[in-house]
Amino acid sequence: MTPHLGTPFRGPDYIPGPPPSAPPEPPAKAPQPAAFPFSVTPASAAPLAPPSPVAPAPQAGVTGPKRHVGLVLGTLALSLVTGGLAGAVTGGWDRGTTGPVELPQAAAPPAAAQGSISAAAASVLPGVVSVRAGRATGSGFAIDQDGHVVTNAHVVEGASDVSLVLPNGRRVDAEVLGVDANNDLAVLRVAPSQAEGLRALTLGRSAQLRVGDPVLAVGSPLGLEGTVTAGIVSAVDRQARFGDNNTRQTAIQTDAAINPGNSGGPLVNAAGQVVGVNTAIATLGASRSGNIGIGFAIPVDRMTTIVRTLID
Repeated sequence: MTPHLGTPFRGPDYIPGPPPSAPPEPPAKAPQPAAFPFSVTPASAAPLAPPSPVAPAPQAGVTGPKRHVGLVLGTLALSLVTGGLAGAVTGGWDRGTTGPVELPQAAAPPAAAQGSISAAAASVLPGVVSVRAGRATGSGFAIDQDGHVVTNAHVVEGASDVSLVLPNGRRVDAEVLGVDANNDLAVLRVAPSQAEGLRALTLGRSAQLRVGDPVLAVGSPLGLEGTVTAGIVSAVDRQARFGDNNTRQTAIQTDAAINPGNSGGPLVNAAGQVVGVNTAIATLGASRSGNIGIGFAIPVDRMTTIVRTLID
């Protein structure tokens, strides 16, 4: 049946004639291969009616509407499962769409308890200086608020120009007030106005030391200012040779690391009190002068007697 093209104009004298006869059928032609794998409709042709939807065959025991709802729910469930799996696989890599990564971290430690190593170090460091005497370097510590600083005699021996590097990093000139070469002790002095921020250390009693007591060696080994090393008292009455006359003297032996540059620095107990003056280390030869765990300090009880004489 040809597409409907509309009703033609009919005048008043219109007489209907006999219905037109059907046109003869064209002769059958041999099938021709299609030029395209799909049909082509010219732009001038009327649009064809859309094909009627084919209803799916009903399953046994399932009606049409219920089966349609089941298909929708099944498709939705499959989409959710697929999306969840994709998120689980890619979620670890797509950092741009997630929040900041949080890692568990311990809370800040409590303040150092009285008597701990860290508390002792904190109380001592403000009173320790680095000594520069010509090409020699060593350590020292303040003993009062008048600018008096104790160090070793061999640190300032023969030097005409001595300076101190304070804990705050300032460098100030120092005067050699007195030297006891036989006991390897010296007292320096800086003007109180120049010693701002330098704290006097508390002097303890070396006679109360016991083997095994914890101690700290504080100073500038190899020029590293403000270095703290920890150890114990290895012996309290060790005989060692030091000083100009190289005579045997009673010294405190410790395994706290002492190296060149520690000379003249304080050896302190767990309370932050000075119990000795770091002076010498045992070596295995001239070419091996580093720390081997055997260091010696002048007992503070002897130091106080000598220092009073030098200051007076």
